[in-house]
Amino acid sequence: MKKWVAGVIAATSIFGLAACGSDSESGGGSDEKELVVGASNIPHAEILEQVKPLLEEKGIDLEIETYQDYILPNKDLDNGDIDANYFQHVPYLESQKAEHGYDFENAGGIHIEPIGVYSKKYKSLEDLPEGATILMSNSVADHGRILTLLEEKGLITLNDGVDKTKATLEDIKENPKKLKFDYEYEAALLPQLYENEEGDAVLINSNYAIDAGLNPLKDSIAIEDSNSPYVNVIAVNKGDENKEEVKALVEALRSKEIQDFIKEEWDGSVVPVTE
Repeated sequence: MKKWVAGVIAATSIFGLAACGSDSESGGGSDEKELVVGASNIPHAEILEQVKPLLEEKGIDLEIETYQDYILPNKDLDNGDIDANYFQHVPYLESQKAEHGYDFENAGGIHIEPIGVYSKKYKSLEDLPEGATILMSNSVADHGRILTLLEEKGLITLNDGVDKTKATLEDIKENPKKLKFDYEYEAALLPQLYENEEGDAVLINSNYAIDAGLNPLKDSIAIEDSNSPYVNVIAVNKGDENKEEVKALVEALRSKEIQDFIKEEWDGSVVPVTE
């Protein structure tokens, strides 16, 4: 009896091993690679949706995780919960690395979202009265960008020699209109402040403006030039920039098909780049 039981167990074990080997050999497993990318809803996630079929052709399953803020995508990347993120420009990426010690790499620039000035009360920057209140993001990484835009439009002057990507309100040298700057707001809340007619002018990033139904080119009273250095990039943990899946993602995002989609979909409110 014991010999018969042992024989049955042995036969069952052999059958099980054979079945496993059969699944593997017959392709029961999948060679498809998964790539999880964290992104802001608009335009990043929408652009990634267009990339999915291009990556599928290369055996890569792109999974998109959407975020409503600028903090969690980097935390999740650092924790390994996602493989890459696509939501931030280079100065913000560098500031986050310096502040939190993230060991991230820029895997490639994809597009620029020009920042704009919006106002329900005035039709141009020239119309802003003395002492006007300007509402802006509490993200210090955006302050240099905002101040550079205001300087280019002739509203302020910054100190000589200042690195404009790192400029702060303390770097304002001349402020002829005695503008007041209120920078206590989350970037995502700025479109609502604009709709509520709070402040005299509001600086809004294009992704949040578009998400709120605004057209940066038509609704803003001033907008950043398209040659802005604030390129949105694919960020990854150091070393992952050389992974096949990441390189394929960047290549697909820079393809003519995707660049044409960006141009047609946002008509200049989002500008594709190739570097």
